[in-house]
Amino acid sequence: MADSIALPQLREVSAPGRVLALLPGVFLLAAVGYAGKFIEQSIGRYGKTHHLVLPNIEYVLWAILIGLLISNTVGVPALFRAGVATYEFWLKVGIVLLGARFLVGDVLHLGGISLGLVFVEITLSLIFMTLLGRAFKLKPKLITLLAVGSSICGVSAIIATQGAIDADEEDSSYAIAAILALGAISLFVFPLIGHSLHLGDRGYGLWAGLAVDNTAEASAAGALYSDAAGKVAVLAKTCRNAMIGFVVLGYAIYWASKGQAAKVQNKAAFLWSKFPKFVLGFLVVSVLASVGIFSKPQLTAIGNLSRWAFLLTFAGVGLRTNLREMLKQGARPFLVGAIGEVAIAGLTLGLVFAATQVFKL
Repeated sequence: MADSIALPQLREVSAPGRVLALLPGVFLLAAVGYAGKFIEQSIGRYGKTHHLVLPNIEYVLWAILIGLLISNTVGVPALFRAGVATYEFWLKVGIVLLGARFLVGDVLHLGGISLGLVFVEITLSLIFMTLLGRAFKLKPKLITLLAVGSSICGVSAIIATQGAIDADEEDSSYAIAAILALGAISLFVFPLIGHSLHLGDRGYGLWAGLAVDNTAEASAAGALYSDAAGKVAVLAKTCRNAMIGFVVLGYAIYWASKGQAAKVQNKAAFLWSKFPKFVLGFLVVSVLASVGIFSKPQLTAIGNLSRWAFLLTFAGVGLRTNLREMLKQGARPFLVGAIGEVAIAGLTLGLVFAATQVFKL
């Protein structure tokens, strides 16, 4: 009888083990975020002590810069990567908790204006990016990924669309690299443009929420301008995120009709699977705050928790941005993305200017 071969046994990691594996990276996010806050406060104290007028650089930018420095020099060690990747989870937690700072009337007022602009922005962005991608002779599915990423919600939209239309991993990585690189640039460019044009907090926040693709970068771009602009940017971006299921469904049906993707059997289930659930959490918390469920101390505590969640998020934006890896993806997708982003930023800025005149934002 042949000797039996002992195969290595794969041991499932327990839930506590998975949590412990995340802790080093989460602590790194907290350390980087707090370092940004410490630098901001230290510069402010130094200026007051020595009677100097120093530029007020928000902790958001310091946290991103520290993260970028680490990511693009020594790199993020493997021990920390799983925890650092949770920055998107903290982003969603922060947005849900942010609902406590919005009464339902505020959500409906700004949300109604934003929703109208979102429809215009999504439609024009999809058309423009599709025509631009064809002009540069990119692969059809890569064009789809770039169009969805630049019009809806960046990386999340690209990942959702990739599976729905059976796109190649290579196309997805090209599109993600282009969107991430441009998102990083927007963090520095958008506030400069906003200040040079003397945009109000609501107008600028609406512009950032409409024009910046990734939710993390849109939130950071708004917060870099002011706390009020950050709130508006999150709300406007949340309106865009809510459209992801419908757009991805449309592309899934289109590519299935060409025999290049699996058919969608249940459209309602498909929409629910793609719908960002944190949008509902934001609305629920906003309703609870509006009807007076929370006391003032509780609202203060929720607001502080939201700020801490965003602090972890902004640190993660820097730590997860590796500029060298992005540059390896090739020039044409980045060029199409760059031209498209500039055009979309200009378009949405015009829309916001028009909205501020009509609705007196």
